[in-house]
Amino acid sequence: MLRNHASKLATTTAVGAMLMAAAACGGGSNSGTDTATPGASSASSAAPAGAKVGLAYDIGGRGDQSFNDAAAAGLEKAKAELGLADIKELEAGSSETGAQKEQRLRLLAQGGYNPVIAVGFAYSEAIKKVAAEFPDTKFAIVDDAAQGPNISNLVFAENEGSFLVGAAAAMKTKKDHIGFVGGVQVPLIKKFELGFTKGAQSVKPDIKIDVKYLTQPPDFGGFNDPAKGKTAAEGMYDSGADIVYQAAGGSGGGVFEAAKAAKALAIGVDSDQALTADESVRSVIMTSMLKKVDVAVFDFLKSFADGAVKAGPTTYDLKAGGVDFSTTGGQVDDIKNKLDEYKQKIVDGEIKVPAE
Repeated sequence: MLRNHASKLATTTAVGAMLMAAAACGGGSNSGTDTATPGASSASSAAPAGAKVGLAYDIGGRGDQSFNDAAAAGLEKAKAELGLADIKELEAGSSETGAQKEQRLRLLAQGGYNPVIAVGFAYSEAIKKVAAEFPDTKFAIVDDAAQGPNISNLVFAENEGSFLVGAAAAMKTKKDHIGFVGGVQVPLIKKFELGFTKGAQSVKPDIKIDVKYLTQPPDFGGFNDPAKGKTAAEGMYDSGADIVYQAAGGSGGGVFEAAKAAKALAIGVDSDQALTADESVRSVIMTSMLKKVDVAVFDFLKSFADGAVKAGPTTYDLKAGGVDFSTTGGQVDDIKNKLDEYKQKIVDGEIKVPAE
């Protein structure tokens, strides 16, 4: 989902043990749904000689301090632990066409990169077409259920993690008034909003929740526009909200700036943004909804190194440890036990968090 720099097309090639490398060809392709077990050890894994990995980022690419950076972290871990010879990373432009996305994936596959990872649902149509053109190449896509015999889907229960930070916001607000800023109004980001809303209402049924989306599809610039994020959050703080959750990628930096100016709080997303955001705003980040894209990317690359890649969805939910809330900065330490109780109830099925 979610993004920060000016759009660009960039490539990075890394060679040798010090540069660390990620997984490879090989592996069967079995259909079916799986639930992830994040963080499995990779000590015995090694990529086949000459294996090459291609990764196509969503808008913002490396440096968005959120979604893309989480994918990059998984790639870095794989580089360090798996032993590949060649990595290529390409980035998306903010107003590009579907044909350009196809060309990016096709460029990687034509170059012999196998596997190829597409970061973000915006690659859905492109990966279906290109994967069909290259049946011997293994593809993975984050956040989308695009089907194909050589496509692995790395999907998350964002609604469950968002429920927890929504509950946290309701417990910590002093005004019974909070907000949600979404980057683009698409079904994926609605999952964040819905989970956040349900979590907050589980604590305080009458809590006021402002909701604002920065752009509507096909305009995906809302994932990479900090100025719009700042303006949206300013409106919420000015109207009385004291905590705002952003699921807006690179635009989230603007939400944090608005929180600092308002002497209020914000909630980050995807990465632990009290560690990854600009140092000047970290103190206003009460918690973050952790979406462990890094774990999913690493797990997929390890499956190649192990010769065990499978097609179809693997779901990173709360039970699997694929989503969570962060505690960096200590601002939710006093409510952590209560949040853990909610977490256990979701894992046990006592609480069902709707996704749509």
